[in-house]
Amino acid sequence: MGYPNDVLSTRAVIKHGRYALIPPEGRVQNVLPNLEKCNTSIIASPQLGAQFALYTIEVLPGGGTTRQFREEGIETFVFCISGQGKVTVHGKEYEITDGGFVFAPESYGVDLANQNNKPWKLLVYKQRYRVLSGYQARVIVGNINDIPDEAYDNMENVRIKNLLPSELGFDVNFHTLSFYPGGCHPFVETHVQEHGLYFLEGEGMYLIDDKWIPVKTEDFIWFGPYVPQAFYGTGRTNATYIYTKDCNRDVIL
Repeated sequence: MGYPNDVLSTRAVIKHGRYALIPPEGRVQNVLPNLEKCNTSIIASPQLGAQFALYTIEVLPGGGTTRQFREEGIETFVFCISGQGKVTVHGKEYEITDGGFVFAPESYGVDLANQNNKPWKLLVYKQRYRVLSGYQARVIVGNINDIPDEAYDNMENVRIKNLLPSELGFDVNFHTLSFYPGGCHPFVETHVQEHGLYFLEGEGMYLIDDKWIPVKTEDFIWFGPYVPQAFYGTGRTNATYIYTKDCNRDVIL
């Protein structure tokens, strides 16, 4: 990368156990022993305060897993930001392109392979599954471009898509929220769920705890339970992010 062109600075904001903003320009590459020809950054983990791990992975041509993403009790979600490649879950192959995703239930092995001549950019999420007696999850494959959006909280200029079923077998869901220019949350939310958000397009101002922070495409935000949060879209185009939401489980006492 060489010498900097200006005084060193960052937009990153880290409040361990509370919230974080991690922009793309400050991420470093991490070596994972089960990946080759991949540029990987771990952008969320328990060390930050999250109950999940989230990776950005750029799979270069000919790259992918040398050994499965597989840990007993761990569920996995793969989302394609751009490019094209193969995700293999439990021995079955799925080709995913821009906006495509695959959810693998707990303990299922996941393989990645880019057999194309262009990079394949992914988000990969891992979390320990919270078992609910009598229920279980299943493999889900889809693409956000094939999912109809709905008005969010009766607001036509904010649109939501639900990526996973609302069934009790699932302890997490993934959604996209799209804010038309000037769109915003209907109120400042404060809830028990933690969120991990990755901005797919656009820009705006995000209230996290007691600070309004400018955010834009490729930024990642995490905030923990009971952190106040809300968003205004301030650009000339839509602002869209994909986010995680733990669900369908009671509080553990």
